[in-house]
Amino acid sequence: MRRSGYEDLVAGGVVMTGGSAKMEGLIDLAEEVFHMPVRLGMPQYVTGLVEVVRNPIYATGVGLLLFGHHNRDQQSLDIGMGKGLRGVWDRMKGWFQGNF
Repeated sequence: MRRSGYEDLVAGGVVMTGGSAKMEGLIDLAEEVFHMPVRLGMPQYVTGLVEVVRNPIYATGVGLLLFGHHNRDQQSLDIGMGKGLRGVWDRMKGWFQGNF
């Protein structure tokens, strides 16, 4: 982060998620490496299977679902404004070409 120039932009510390974030001692090690507070991130704002989903393993999946849910009105507007399925396909194709 220091070499990228983004270190000063991280005001609250680092959040570790995913299955490996549950490894014993990882939070302490990450604090030593990053020289800032580190915490274990878990999905929030979820109802239903809270006991199952409230686990850092599911943080990315739950986050993507919540993002899609909160932005569904904007997405439907983007698709419905004359672009249709062709516009979605073109955006996906462009993303794959740019990243692979």
